[in-house]
Amino acid sequence: MEPKEATGKENMGTKKKNLTFLRPRLYMLERRKTDTVVDSSVSGDHSGTLRRSQSDRTEYNQKLQEKMTPQAGASATETLTPEEHQVQRMMAKRSKIIKELIQTEKDYLNDLELCIREVVQPLRNKQIDRLDVDSLFSNIESVHQISAKLLSLLEEATTDVEPAMQVIGEVFLQIKGPLEEIYKIYCYHHDEAHSILESYEKEEELKQHLSHCIQSLK
Repeated sequence: MEPKEATGKENMGTKKKNLTFLRPRLYMLERRKTDTVVDSSVSGDHSGTLRRSQSDRTEYNQKLQEKMTPQAGASATETLTPEEHQVQRMMAKRSKIIKELIQTEKDYLNDLELCIREVVQPLRNKQIDRLDVDSLFSNIESVHQISAKLLSLLEEATTDVEPAMQVIGEVFLQIKGPLEEIYKIYCYHHDEAHSILESYEKEEELKQHLSHCIQSLK
């Protein structure tokens, strides 16, 4: 009987040691897996207990930080002086004006291209008697060329350049000479071209040719 009792005691001792060894590890494993959150709406009743995983808590913390970030940015903006606020507004307005200027030049250049392609060239190709295309449209091709050059220089001065560092005044100074010369010719013949157009509209045949070109633009 003594050997059996000794063996039983040794087994009990081994089990106790194993339990002592495993207990804290099982506890930590359980803590890592879940956190217990008790529903506070029912006092003394834990039947509404929810379990939130570690990943849920991490996601919650991330969302909380995202909500706090804009507030931090807003508080940083509020620390600007009135002079700094004014500079910011002026720079934003300046950047908007430059963008509108470039977009206007793009639209104008597109209109010139349409006019040359759909009106000027077809009328020239028809070689209609009594219809002087050069007198009617003057040097519109030269206007198109200088406008394309201006737009190219503006885009070059602003593309991949910080708004505060964009300098477009030099572009107009650079192209000032040829721009004036070309538009002097165009403006000089403008009134004459308008009178010629009025006379063409009185002739049914010429009027139909012009109307057909205008319809193609639409």
